Amino acid sequence: MTGEAEIQISCLQFEPRIGELERNVETSISLIRDAAGQGSKLVVLPELCSSGYVLGSRKEAYELSETVETGSSIAAWAKAAADHDLHVVAGFLERQDDRLYNSAAVIGPKGVIGTYRKNHLWNAEALYFERGDLGFPVFHTPFGRIGVLICYDGWFPEAWRLLALQGADLVCVPTNWVPMAEQPANAPAMANILCMAAAHSNSMFVAACDRIGTERGQPFIGQSLIINPNGWPIAGPASVSEPAMVTGICNLSAARRQRTWNNFNQVMRDRRTDLYPEMLGTSARPNWY
Repeated sequence: MTGEAEIQISCLQFEPRIGELERNVETSISLIRDAAGQGSKLVVLPELCSSGYVLGSRKEAYELSETVETGSSIAAWAKAAADHDLHVVAGFLERQDDRLYNSAAVIGPKGVIGTYRKNHLWNAEALYFERGDLGFPVFHTPFGRIGVLICYDGWFPEAWRLLALQGADLVCVPTNWVPMAEQPANAPAMANILCMAAAHSNSMFVAACDRIGTERGQPFIGQSLIINPNGWPIAGPASVSEPAMVTGICNLSAARRQRTWNNFNQVMRDRRTDLYPEMLGTSARPNWY
């Protein structure tokens, strides 16, 4: 038994428009079709890509929201996943009863596998969304175990570590990155640096899909990328301002194989659990070995 788990992944960077759900989903479906035609079996879409991001009021947010069970965006992505025999990770504005969440759906050829709700809200998101209440789930697929983080979640090393400890081989990051203060013009985007560092320090793949454009005065920075477990990009970063399909072939079994760095060091086993709780004080269960 080789344990090989090679898969072609595409991050589909585009410009959603606020409030234009039908147009945004149609654009995403067209991009999914193109990626499938080139052999991709997992596609990642941006954060809140069906609704747009810069909300003007809770009323607008509520009107753009959908449930996992009945949402038109979810149904369209599920059909695309079935039609093209692939998996989709896509950001959407989720409604559960009267609560709203910045969420991502994980969808396979047989339908919705699960949902992740953003745990760390950025700026005005706190006006509209509840903080995530589903923890950091790891979703099992035929090609490997995948976790999901959304945008600002990536600034918290605990989030990456909990996914790695639960066995994630790959973390998909639907995101709407914005410019960071004092960003040097000749330096990589801070978001890219954080994703690369997390991939390296946890020995797992990362597929981060950003949006482009300016929405209600807020610019976004693109630069979607796919990173290997050593922390180096294998595809991207993409353009700051242009649509892009960022595609890479990832052997997900390498995420676990490469955690042994030399004769003495294994990045998960070297943790000092005598100094801090193995699972950071959560009820999550270890599954990295």
